[in-house]
Amino acid sequence: MTRFARKRRVFVFEEAIPCDHGRPYLEHHPFPEQDVISLRPRLPHWWDDARKETALRELLDMLIATTCGGIPPVLWFYTPMMFGFARHVAAQSVVYDCMDELSAFRHAPSSLKNLEVELMQRADLVFTGGHSLFDAKRGAHDNIHVFPSSVDVAHFAQAELVTAEPDDQAAIPRPRLGFYGVVDERMDLALLDAVAAARPDWHLVIVGPVVKIDPAQLPRRDNIHYLGNKGYDALPAYLAGWDVCLMPFAINEATRFISPTKTPEYLAAGRPVVSTPIVDVERHYGRLAGVAIAGTPAAFTAACAEMLDLSREPNKWRPEADAVLAAGSWDDTFARMRDLLEEAANRPATPSMGQVLKTPFIRPGGRRKPFDVVVAGAGFAGAVLAERLAAGSGCRVLVVDRRPHVGGNAYDAVDAAGILVHRYGPHIFHTNSRDVVDYLSRFTRWRPYEHRVLARVGAMTVPMPINRTTLNAIFGLNLTSESEAAAFLAARAEPVAVIRTAEDAVISQVGRELYAMFFRGYTRKQWGLDPSELDKAVTQRVPTRTSTDDRYFTDSFQAMPADGYTRMFEAMLDHPRITVETGVEFGDVMRERIARHTVFTGPIDEYFEHRYGPLPYRSLEFRHETHPVRRFQPAAVINYPDESVPHTRITEYKHLTGQVGPKTSITYEIPSDVGDPYYPIPRPENQALYKRYEALALARPDVSFVGRLATYRYYNMDQVVGQALATWRKLVERGVVEAADVPASGEPNAAAMA
Repeated sequence: MTRFARKRRVFVFEEAIPCDHGRPYLEHHPFPEQDVISLRPRLPHWWDDARKETALRELLDMLIATTCGGIPPVLWFYTPMMFGFARHVAAQSVVYDCMDELSAFRHAPSSLKNLEVELMQRADLVFTGGHSLFDAKRGAHDNIHVFPSSVDVAHFAQAELVTAEPDDQAAIPRPRLGFYGVVDERMDLALLDAVAAARPDWHLVIVGPVVKIDPAQLPRRDNIHYLGNKGYDALPAYLAGWDVCLMPFAINEATRFISPTKTPEYLAAGRPVVSTPIVDVERHYGRLAGVAIAGTPAAFTAACAEMLDLSREPNKWRPEADAVLAAGSWDDTFARMRDLLEEAANRPATPSMGQVLKTPFIRPGGRRKPFDVVVAGAGFAGAVLAERLAAGSGCRVLVVDRRPHVGGNAYDAVDAAGILVHRYGPHIFHTNSRDVVDYLSRFTRWRPYEHRVLARVGAMTVPMPINRTTLNAIFGLNLTSESEAAAFLAARAEPVAVIRTAEDAVISQVGRELYAMFFRGYTRKQWGLDPSELDKAVTQRVPTRTSTDDRYFTDSFQAMPADGYTRMFEAMLDHPRITVETGVEFGDVMRERIARHTVFTGPIDEYFEHRYGPLPYRSLEFRHETHPVRRFQPAAVINYPDESVPHTRITEYKHLTGQVGPKTSITYEIPSDVGDPYYPIPRPENQALYKRYEALALARPDVSFVGRLATYRYYNMDQVVGQALATWRKLVERGVVEAADVPASGEPNAAAMA
């Protein structure tokens, strides 16, 4: 089935069926009270496959020409088999909604696998119907997302209100154990027969069509009842008469990746469930009291007996199941899919972010003097202050940076593979400050993005920060609540009288075993020091959670600049009163004395020529690579805490940018003692040395020291932006500059400087 939409109109192009007419045509079937129309192609039954495909392509072209008004449609595929006659359509975006591993089904066309490969290459967005299928397909596409079965709880909850049973079920004795769905090669018929034989007092009700298997193969017993196909609206009425619901799936290639929708539907109807060990059922529902997993006929029969007893005591299992169902509504699924679809439709095919600096390179000989302010550094602190001083105070500003680009460490650029790469390691924007968001939104659009990090621990890759999922995976546990996880961690934590060091902070929360697994080696590599030698703030930045929240940050605003950081900086500095010089040393500009006020964002000890000795900083080495695969790793960042591994983490940028393509680019980070300064090293003696430099800075009212390096603080990006905005406001308060209406021309404001 192919689905495509223009605005709110959706046309569902169904699978073709034969007709006795001599020419093809489309049957229209509108959905009641919805702007959705089902279209069923009818083709002469004597046509061969080639002629049918040509006719389907012509029918699709006719439909698009008469309904889309020249606007490219969104194409939504549920099967690759439709791609053969739709591949030529110019689409706004292409979605592949991979519900099942169709190639494993009986009688699957031989062309299906090749068509899926071709569809994956064309698709802008891929959904899978379950986690097992996601795991199998994730390497085939770089913008793939898992959406396990959601449920219309209100619809199936009607089973609790039914008073009159359907006629064909009313006479069947109880207890009844029921199944609805397609009866095909995915059903374990031998298991069904064995349960019926073992318990002739139970009655097994099977609702659904029999397809792809000979009905003569179905087990026939007096207590097995085949009621045939029923409509969706009728299902609650049948469920109302069942005591336990069954999922007697065979364990074979056709069921290897399924994630049955009926699991949450059965639970929503208030019925306990017995299933064979389908991976996704076991993974997501196996821990619930109302779901039993059994793999042999004897175990399956015993589980049915247990669930029959449990069905009489709903208070023992319903609240837990209802809580799980509440998190899986179709409304939530729709909202998430809609956001991803809108992003895919608006994404440029090959971003051009960060390639060309808009503001021209000006060499010293071409400067128009005088300048009111010189800003050293074109990173966040320098760019924000330059913009505010120019646009908010009418100052003529010179921005210089020793690097050949703006953006500081947040600089990003498109590499040879067309991937937007952060040249100095990943920069993930997150904040709780509405003021910071509002300010930066003047210069960029945003791409919603919630950062997730995994850690490689032994042979496992688990969520980081540590959460309940991490604990269950590492220790083979089944912690199901925050209180259970908190109790587990409390039992391992070691009391520390006074928490001073990074080691103290972790051990007091999670104990030495988790400390050794996740923190000790990583911290030693990152800082070149043992955690016992570092301030507690180092590890307190990474919380431990008792929930299953796997987001690295929990800030209210989490997003990435839609066109990259460099484009945002260029927009910020694109002002007639701002002159930008890159590849220029600040010391050379200082000697020219071209401005009354200086904003310095570099290392504070460098400004004062290391008068008291150098402040210790940690540096990084970056190894950038491009690989001929769509996806290199399952998350944007994977940490490597093992001290024997030289790098601390690997970043894959397509997770951050949402780009789609046959190649991917990654970066290895290797900490170092030499190179550009990145991180002030948080130790008491270092802070004491900084205080001596801070005293020198406070004696220089003609210089504003702003940013991570100039104030020797481990700030996040939003904190640097907030600090820069606050610095500008203080300059206004002190009368150093004025908050003035800026003339439209680039001429200086005479009242700008005190």
